[in-house]
Amino acid sequence: MQLIEQQDAVNKWLERFGVRFGVYKNGVFHEQLFPFDPVPREIPHTEWAFIEKGLIQRARALNAFLLDIYHDKYIVRDKVIPEEFIYSSKGYLPQCEGIVPPKKIYAHISGIDLVQAENGSWIVLEDNIRIPSGASYPIIARTVTRKVSPEVFARADIADNRNYTALLRELMDYLNVDNGLAVILTPGRYNSAFFEHSFLAEKTDAVLAFPGDLIVEEDKVYYKGLFNEKKRVGVIYRRVSDEYLDPLTFEEASLIGVPNLMRAYARGTVAVMNAVGNGIADDKGLCYFVPKMIDYYLKETALLQNAPTYLPYYEDDKKYVLEHIDKLVIKDVAEAGGYGVMFGQDMSAGRLAEVKRLIETEPRRWIAQEVVQFRDLDVLEKSGLRGQRKSDLRAFVLSGEETKVWQSGLTRFAFHPDSYVVNSSQGGGFKDTWVKKS
Repeated sequence: MQLIEQQDAVNKWLERFGVRFGVYKNGVFHEQLFPFDPVPREIPHTEWAFIEKGLIQRARALNAFLLDIYHDKYIVRDKVIPEEFIYSSKGYLPQCEGIVPPKKIYAHISGIDLVQAENGSWIVLEDNIRIPSGASYPIIARTVTRKVSPEVFARADIADNRNYTALLRELMDYLNVDNGLAVILTPGRYNSAFFEHSFLAEKTDAVLAFPGDLIVEEDKVYYKGLFNEKKRVGVIYRRVSDEYLDPLTFEEASLIGVPNLMRAYARGTVAVMNAVGNGIADDKGLCYFVPKMIDYYLKETALLQNAPTYLPYYEDDKKYVLEHIDKLVIKDVAEAGGYGVMFGQDMSAGRLAEVKRLIETEPRRWIAQEVVQFRDLDVLEKSGLRGQRKSDLRAFVLSGEETKVWQSGLTRFAFHPDSYVVNSSQGGGFKDTWVKKS
């Protein structure tokens, strides 16, 4: 089968299966196909082995940081990270102070975004350890490709990516309190990643729970099944943001949370994946400090480097950013999904002046990064010819009894040839990631 035929066939099957990505924009919910490109990203075995070590190291340090910051705060005491930088973050939740999650693990599933520079090195752009999404898309795309074009994998010496859901279920079982029910808590049909929620629930044999399905009684969580039959819940893989998770603790107006969930969680009667409060480590400003966390907690040198980053919080960095803003990428630390990202080279003089003013008045809100000249990957154009697009890789690290890296990942690419923004919410596409076995 020709690549263009394979592309059309796979995307038709994905649409039939409802593999879509929902986006809220200007108050309107819009669902769109997450377009698949049939030209895979191939990563050599030795290269992946290095990436894997670096990801495990990073995940271990982030978990150590979260345990520390909600308890002893040694990293603040020793002035590795400024105290104000922690407590001014929107991701820091004082309601989580002193809570010890089951097995002392916070970031059970880390989605770490990397790009490959033109010199071949891998660079971390950001860490996603609240509710990272995207693992389901490469799984189902490869499954469909096997059906429509089985010859693709007949000679491919690559790692099988179908074990992700087994790894996820293994993690759920490891964390499960009192051998209770495993549930995936979804905000509902209009969440951008609802397809993934339902897909993972089916493949892990977990219950897909909607708002109202879970109740808390005597500090224990129960699932209301058919005829209101209650079943004890031992682990919740939550796909609901922190601020909406419990209306009695966080946002009072939330209709998608579970009242009193935080009481049960604090008492250790239920495990929550990922842990509540992880947003502090998701803060783009904190990404700057991860190599220092690795040195501080693990006494190791970071294997994977960050993109060159400047914090306007520091006067020297602010001076540099203001003087070179037309050559930098400016990011709002609280935004996600490609929002709040501005390229200085694309802004008008008036817009640059406005952003400078924002940085001067709210320096903690922003980071700036050098524009990384990362490798383009081949994509198949509608004409059938190959073009090239900027691409990143979201790697998934699962932290349980052991820390494991899924031998695959979500490779996203920019829809337009001159764009650096690859996020699915910004209209990009995705492709399979082939990790070579030898």
